[in-house]
Amino acid sequence: MPAAGMRSGSSDRRVWVVPESLRPRLAAPYGPVLDGPEGDDRIRQLGTFGSCGDRVTADALRLGRVPFVAVVDGKTQRREPIDLSAFTTLKSSGYRRVRNPAGTLTGDLRDAVAELVAGRGGLIEVDGEEDLASLALVESLPVGATVIYGIPGAGVSFVTVDAAAKERVRALIGAMEFRQTDGA
Repeated sequence: MPAAGMRSGSSDRRVWVVPESLRPRLAAPYGPVLDGPEGDDRIRQLGTFGSCGDRVTADALRLGRVPFVAVVDGKTQRREPIDLSAFTTLKSSGYRRVRNPAGTLTGDLRDAVAELVAGRGGLIEVDGEEDLASLALVESLPVGATVIYGIPGAGVSFVTVDAAAKERVRALIGAMEFRQTDGA
């Protein structure tokens, strides 16, 4: 039986896999990158926003800003420990736990983001890697929202959700290798 919030393995699995040729485009930030006090000030000024990554989510909470939807995986590239209890407040609105292997964007992760955005928001804990969840956040959050995600050693990328950002995300997801398999 799956853990609370995990989808059953008996459903169809939709997976978008990042081909090697797409990695450079995905590695490039698609919003301004700010660090230190400048980044903190921008986070404090955000309206509705989603966060992708443990450190950036913990930093937003430390600054008194609660993301509408946050996606974390319990790890940080900077190797700094993240106490997952810091995210407890986010679970009260909504909570999902999904599997998402490295280098992929699963249908389960996209669906979880869409469900929480359509509801009261909340926290998604990823078993695997959450890096590509920023795409799902841009895809699902309303125009006018912001998506923040950390770039190790550089700072925080701020992506304004607008028609152009949504189109860019659709193109990136469309350039991935789509696979559908029967879950077992």
